[in-house]
Amino acid sequence: MRTSPWLILAIAIVAEVIATSALRASNGFSRLVPSAIVVAGYGVSFYCLSLTLKTLPVGIVYAVWSGVGIVLITLVAMALYKQVPDLPAMLGLGLIVAGVLVLNLFSKMQAH
Repeated sequence: MRTSPWLILAIAIVAEVIATSALRASNGFSRLVPSAIVVAGYGVSFYCLSLTLKTLPVGIVYAVWSGVGIVLITLVAMALYKQVPDLPAMLGLGLIVAGVLVLNLFSKMQAH
């Protein structure tokens, strides 16, 4: 059974969010465990991202990966670091989500 490229993309996004979250805890890569999480997380993320590009258009993949990642990392920052976005930040996040939706729902980009 073949794994859905969208599931692999979701794994790439989660791995990237974990890695980005660990960056702060790594304290400039001076702490071993968080630094290892950063390296492993980005490694998994980029590997999975490369797999999705075998079947999905790069523009769509990157838009979803970065857009969903931005929203998720904002939610993580809110929960872990109490970094609450203000109104302009929320508007910007909404525009990012809208852009990803437009690409996915209305774009005629074809997979190769």
